[in-house]
Amino acid sequence: MTETIDDLIGKAKNLAEDFSRTAAHHDATGAFPFENFDRLFEAGLLGLVSGRDHGGHGGGLTSALAVISEIARGEPSTALVLAMHYTSHFTIRRLGKWPRHLAERVLSANRQGVALINNAQAEPRIGSPAHGALPETIARRDGDRWRISGHKSYVTGIPVLKWVSLLAITDEEEPRLASFLVPTDAAGFRIEKSWNAAGMHATASDDIILEDVSIAIDDIIESQPATEPIRRNEHAAAFFFGLLGAVYHGVASAARDRVLAFASSHTPASLGTPIATVPRIQDGLGEIEVRLATNARLLRSLGEDVDAGRPVGMDGMHVRHVVIDNAVAITSLALELAGNPGLNRDFQLERHHRDAITARSHAPQSHMIRTIAARNALSRLG
Repeated sequence: MTETIDDLIGKAKNLAEDFSRTAAHHDATGAFPFENFDRLFEAGLLGLVSGRDHGGHGGGLTSALAVISEIARGEPSTALVLAMHYTSHFTIRRLGKWPRHLAERVLSANRQGVALINNAQAEPRIGSPAHGALPETIARRDGDRWRISGHKSYVTGIPVLKWVSLLAITDEEEPRLASFLVPTDAAGFRIEKSWNAAGMHATASDDIILEDVSIAIDDIIESQPATEPIRRNEHAAAFFFGLLGAVYHGVASAARDRVLAFASSHTPASLGTPIATVPRIQDGLGEIEVRLATNARLLRSLGEDVDAGRPVGMDGMHVRHVVIDNAVAITSLALELAGNPGLNRDFQLERHHRDAITARSHAPQSHMIRTIAARNALSRLG
């Protein structure tokens, strides 16, 4: 394989330019961008973080952050689905938790075509497992099969997914909290359209219903006693949170590019010079640059630590909090600086702002992150 990571990032930049041309259409209609994933596969980007021994490129978090940020500049819904896919492939390659037969099944399909995967964990009644409640989805033992029934919500990218890693409780005498590899074309598996959010409209983060879905008894990815708190690996968590931040950093970068071009060219008759010469506008543009630079530095530092295997603790969560807050502030400020033209849907700034504020819905939300941080700090007092 002769392509370097820099080559792949260059491909991502070029694809982002193409994706940006249809991003407004996907936002307005909610139509899922299937063609974008065909292009990502053709470019070899679906295998960015997969191991080289499985036909991938062996990239780490640093390279994944760069690719996701670029794709998000063009079409962030595509970037979010891709980020979820990368997170699953990171757990396969770096953590080694997956049983070999399941890992080979997913990796082989990823080499052959568009075969994406994402987690299915949240549920309508209990929300995210980050809130502490056990899922109501049940996996019942039936001979050499599991039969799974339940209802999951916010399954991002479901129209293009080949599998979901589905969280459920087993019906055993000592119940387990387990993740099952469930194919989306299984009998009894159906999609229920539910996603109609103000931002990230094309992610198709719809619900799924499972009615007695049958899978092999060995298709458990991992499990733990249901009585124990859900286990999270710090590097896997940082990988996920970092890529989540990168999506919205890309959104903020697109907003910056748009407002910077506008300020450099928009010349009101009353001013006789571009508004970029006005001190107030320069101050606002400067604030945007500072926030973007802060985000880029935080994400890069997190990526380097994860790739080096250094301890990161809760830093992934903290970085994601700051990056998303900055992205929302950047898109809001860009709208303010552009004035009335910025509110025009054709101008795209309002779309970037809607996409950015959608970031605050991802669990755990910012208030939960701050509460966790406070409790950790208080616990250190002894």
